[in-house]
Amino acid sequence: MAIAPSSFTDIAAAASAASALAGATPAFSPLYQQIKVLILKSLQAGEWKPGELIPSEMDLAARFRVSQGTVRKAIDELAAENLVMRHQGKGTFVATHAEQQVQYRFLRLMPDNGDINSEGPAERQIIDCKRLRAPADIARSLALRTGDAVLQLRRVLAFQGTPTILEDVWLPGGPFKGLTAERLADYRGPMYALFETEFGVRMVRAEENIRAVAADAASAELLKVPVGEPLLSVERTAYTYNDLPMELRRGLYRTDTHHYKNELS
Repeated sequence: MAIAPSSFTDIAAAASAASALAGATPAFSPLYQQIKVLILKSLQAGEWKPGELIPSEMDLAARFRVSQGTVRKAIDELAAENLVMRHQGKGTFVATHAEQQVQYRFLRLMPDNGDINSEGPAERQIIDCKRLRAPADIARSLALRTGDAVLQLRRVLAFQGTPTILEDVWLPGGPFKGLTAERLADYRGPMYALFETEFGVRMVRAEENIRAVAADAASAELLKVPVGEPLLSVERTAYTYNDLPMELRRGLYRTDTHHYKNELS
């Protein structure tokens, strides 16, 4: 299908962006992937906020001067990546971490019975929350300069009264200005939903490094386990749109009643 002249610039930019995102040299990109990049650019720009309805496939097809089928394929990929959510009879919405099916998207620690919902919401205890200058390793992980302002948070997550996860979280200071221990403690939903609704930051993907460690005295006390108890150490960097790192999270997980589950494809 022919594309109107006003769309050629956007399509060319989309192709260039798709190539850059893939870290590859310029190459042919299927039209639906170019449309996917254009939709992603609108998500990055905040044209449609988390939880909001995006235009229909017909409207997007008219906007980009392509077929409705091309738009559908682009949205299929965005839905598979949990960036949008389809609701039968209602339309397609920008995914949000407040959604039940995605609020635990990055949490891979499962109860041994296999049902993450059987335990109910985690009980959260904020141990510390402070602003400081980023050490070199934290700055590097968050694409900041050494000495830039960061927020450091330490908390314990308990399930059915048992302390299970000890987390140290670092966030860039600028985007999270005004975040305090009180706001974190008072918010009842998932932390990532708070980031979306109050700070306009949506985590869309994450990378993890995992290894086995032994509990030291401090972590043993907070997790109520003996010193030397085997723990799972999970270091996660979470990214918002455009592969911008927005969180470094280092967690120690008890695995006496839980296991780490991942799906590979």
